[in-house]
Amino acid sequence: MNGGGNVPLTVGIDVGGTNIRASVVDGSGEVLDTVTAPTPQSARALEDALARAVRELCARHPIGAVGLAVAGFVDEDRATVRFAPHLPWEDAPVAQRLTDRLGLPVILEHDANAALWAEYRFGAAAGGRNVVLVAIGTGIGAALLISGQLYRGSYGVAPELGHIQVVPQGRACACGKRGCWERYCSGTALVDTALEMLATDPQRSKVLAREALRDPGSLTGRRVAGAAQDGDPVAQDVMTDFARWLGLGLAAVSDIFDPDLIVVAGGVSTSAPLFLDDAREHYAASITGARHRHLARIRTAQLGEAAGMIGAAELARAALEVPHTAVPAHR
Repeated sequence: MNGGGNVPLTVGIDVGGTNIRASVVDGSGEVLDTVTAPTPQSARALEDALARAVRELCARHPIGAVGLAVAGFVDEDRATVRFAPHLPWEDAPVAQRLTDRLGLPVILEHDANAALWAEYRFGAAAGGRNVVLVAIGTGIGAALLISGQLYRGSYGVAPELGHIQVVPQGRACACGKRGCWERYCSGTALVDTALEMLATDPQRSKVLAREALRDPGSLTGRRVAGAAQDGDPVAQDVMTDFARWLGLGLAAVSDIFDPDLIVVAGGVSTSAPLFLDDAREHYAASITGARHRHLARIRTAQLGEAAGMIGAAELARAALEVPHTAVPAHR
């Protein structure tokens, strides 16, 4: 039973740097079955693992197509991984390789695009027209929907909002630049800001100072948010700073794209009660011409960690239903 009438079941796979998670998804966006496995470190071994996961699910369900959500640059045809910082693929025709092995249509998608598509079809972005998704975790991933169609840019890599420079000569970023937005507004940024504040006035902290002194590497964004929830003054200041950067960044994004809806996703979004109201205020105060325009609604994502898999599966289903035609997308 597929829960969607004659709509085929498809598999969506979240290809992460640590684990791969493959799920059977029906036409209503419901996850019916899931298998997981560690992510191998070579391209051949990774493709072997992906093929095994799909075959295991195919043994239990009638599968029509497969979609992969990849954290990296996917080409405009959604067939080749150009580059993925945590995966062993570079200019790799992954879709064709897996299609040849599985005998099923396979499409690739940037993981943020897949998550936004899932939220648009089944979650927080339902009913939106022009939508920006900002996935805040270790860094910032982003996706853009224009008039109900994913926007991927001319070469498949748009939009890299996390690497817009917001502080000239600011914090060094792994991308090679300095002062990127994600260096001030991410889980990693929470830790960096906390360490900077602790170095200035460690006596104000009830919890974080003790932990940082014992093992600075033990601090995580989740721990900083937890300490703020518990009333640690420095951690609360960190969240206040984070909210300011989030609001300023979303205002800049809105000045460019003028969305009617912004979805905040990613691991940090689970701590939204600590920062989202403040971020909305900074957003409203910073956007150009606020008194003369509609402001975007800002919501948190609804589908959690399953969004990438659900979105990839839904995009694979759309490609299956309209063969040889690109899934709706602006380029």
